[in-house]
Amino acid sequence: MKSRTLVFKSDDKDFEAGLKQAAGIIREGGTVAFPTETVYGLGADALNADAVHKIFKAKGRPADNPLIVHIANIDQCSELAEEIPANAFKLMEQFWPGPLTLILKAKDVVPDVTTGGLNTVGLRVPDNPVALELIQRSDKTLAAPSANTSGSPSPTTAEHVFNDLDGKIDAILDGGPTDIGLESTVVDMTGDIPTILRPGHITAEDIRKCVGDVRIGYADRTLEESEVARSPGMKYTHYSPKTKVILIEGNIKDVHKAMTEIVLDCHREGERVGLFVTEETAKVVNADEIYSLGKRNTPSQAARSIFMGLRHLDSTNIDLIIVDGTLNKEGIGAAVFNRLRKAADRIINA
Repeated sequence: MKSRTLVFKSDDKDFEAGLKQAAGIIREGGTVAFPTETVYGLGADALNADAVHKIFKAKGRPADNPLIVHIANIDQCSELAEEIPANAFKLMEQFWPGPLTLILKAKDVVPDVTTGGLNTVGLRVPDNPVALELIQRSDKTLAAPSANTSGSPSPTTAEHVFNDLDGKIDAILDGGPTDIGLESTVVDMTGDIPTILRPGHITAEDIRKCVGDVRIGYADRTLEESEVARSPGMKYTHYSPKTKVILIEGNIKDVHKAMTEIVLDCHREGERVGLFVTEETAKVVNADEIYSLGKRNTPSQAARSIFMGLRHLDSTNIDLIIVDGTLNKEGIGAAVFNRLRKAADRIINA
């Protein structure tokens, strides 16, 4: 059966025609997945409520989970947001294009389906030429959450998108693997002090250097049903493979001991185990499958591999994934642990 989802590859000679066709799909109210520097996004015209509803249907996404709107430049902010504070413009000038989303007061032109029923809207300028071309050629701003089935690991390749959403969306622009591998940092600019609602590549220290005081407004847990999510990634299951995940944190020696004991227990029960571990841990703990997080003190490597690794291990017919919690938690490491803790079915402090 032929797929209903078109795929246009950036290394094909006819990609120019594909990009033009994808822009037309957006203008006509369709859905197109596209690469950004963070993860692949599933885009639709942010101001067309019917088009945005197609995103939610394709992903199986809860309606009160707000979307980030991708724009081409700072000037487009005024089309979607109002009462924009001076500090917001400082952050835009410093970090756009780039992996930073700003929560601002929304204009009435932004439909409720895009904002998740809130009076705010998240905006960012992606740092990817394919994404920017799609926005500019379609002449639309793009509401675009990650292009995956809701709750599963975010997609960092077009293949991930195809595996999740083939036949559910109109087209995919394949721009190769993403550079960063983690979703953007989200900062709420509607209060007196900028508040980070989701950690990412742009760290609290980066933001502090630009605008001064900043608050941490997220917790590494899923919000309760009654709580309001002001940012994607705060509520509902996120980043989780089908296979059960255990994250083990603590000092290195105790983490290694706990991992070894769990692997042995699983083997006694006839279960296969996959390890998602640092290069250093892989030298001292063994299992049926191993995927590397990179070096322990280089969390940027883990950021690029986290979703790829979870998806790969999920495909290897194992019964359990054990994740190494000895990774450095500084800088982007904080964002990596935010995702790992939300992906885990169980967290063990060794």
